[in-house]
Amino acid sequence: MTYSTLPKVELHTHLEGMAPPDFIRQLAAEKKVDLSGIFADDGSYLFRDFAHFLSIYDEACTVLTGPEEFYRLTRAVLTQSAAHGVIYTETFLSPDFCGGGDVAAWRDYLAAIAQAATDAERDDGIVLRGIATAVRHHGQDSCRQTARCAAETAGGFLTGFGLAGAELEGRPADFKYSFDMAREAQLQLTAHAGEWGDPGRITETLDALGVERLGHGIRAVEDAALLQRIADENITLEVCPGSNVVLQAVSGWDAHPIVKLRDAGAPITVSTDDPPFFHTTMTAEYEGLSKTFGWEEADFHALNVTGAKAAFCDDATRTAILKRLEPAT
Repeated sequence: MTYSTLPKVELHTHLEGMAPPDFIRQLAAEKKVDLSGIFADDGSYLFRDFAHFLSIYDEACTVLTGPEEFYRLTRAVLTQSAAHGVIYTETFLSPDFCGGGDVAAWRDYLAAIAQAATDAERDDGIVLRGIATAVRHHGQDSCRQTARCAAETAGGFLTGFGLAGAELEGRPADFKYSFDMAREAQLQLTAHAGEWGDPGRITETLDALGVERLGHGIRAVEDAALLQRIADENITLEVCPGSNVVLQAVSGWDAHPIVKLRDAGAPITVSTDDPPFFHTTMTAEYEGLSKTFGWEEADFHALNVTGAKAAFCDDATRTAILKRLEPAT
């Protein structure tokens, strides 16, 4: 089976984290900025662990300084995603990186990203929607400002609100105000939880923030009652196996709990997270699942239907994506 040609839905990506290293090197050269320290000898991003990954991520973003760069970035990453069969994708966008939390500046960045998405849909057949995302380790005030930016620009291309960053900093309830603001703006909600720490953080996230999806969520496998709740409440898990392996949230592909999560009834999807950082693609994720767990085309079809049903998009877009997922006859 050629996994690259299977139509795919991807719900968990970070736009800046999808930036190809060559793209960042080119921008750095254009701006005469020395970023040589963030790259390994083979040209890939260089980091030691999760904390170092976050710092390298932030440093790479220093050359993304205006809407034009984000237009170019969005076109570049969508072209790559489409080459791996992705027909619908969502990406986390941070007003912290797009205008420093200023609403007017954020509007300009968002317009550039949305235009790039429109152009990519025309040229590559891939549909993109945006999720404004607060960065947890930037603090509560920054997260509230992100929520304000999101609320002011909700609708159309921007369909969701999320929470990312260093997962163990603060408690989920610290960000309730931001999520309440986003909910009032009728944005759909997700939050990173359960990649690190104990499953109690997932419970806190569900109780305090009222999200309908969880970024990662793999620690739920350690709590049978929580896993049943996720299944009963149809909380979709945005699982990123390759990312989890590289960052050592799990010890390897064969130790990943994705099968146990699925078999327990949790709705699961598969995404790449920050693919160039983790040396992955959606094709590679599917190959890993097939090699490790014996997944076949029917498994992947079910995975993508789950993703389409959980997507933060309007009904017309969802119907069109589900139609494109139907097996060829």
